Amino acid sequence: MIQQNRENFEETVVALNRLNPGQSGRIMRVSGQPAARRRLLELGLVRGEMITVDRVAPLGDPVAFTIKGYHLSLRRQDAARIEVEPASSWGGTA
Repeated sequence: MIQQNRENFEETVVALNRLNPGQSGRIMRVSGQPAARRRLLELGLVRGEMITVDRVAPLGDPVAFTIKGYHLSLRRQDAARIEVEPASSWGGTA
């Protein structure tokens, strides 16, 4: 049972940089080197928060997001360190 739940969890969690503009997700994990991880956490990118992809720059980097009512731009490589559960996987608004 636990193994099945873990597999289901892993199927629904994706890197934030994989979401398209207009899609939302719930932050599940922030990884990376301690200093980089701390910086992302200090920006409000913490487990349980909802984040929405607003737009992508013409060359693909950076990506603009909305979290906690404010706008934030991140490089794709930083967004790749943030794992989210897409809203569409749990019935939230996408």
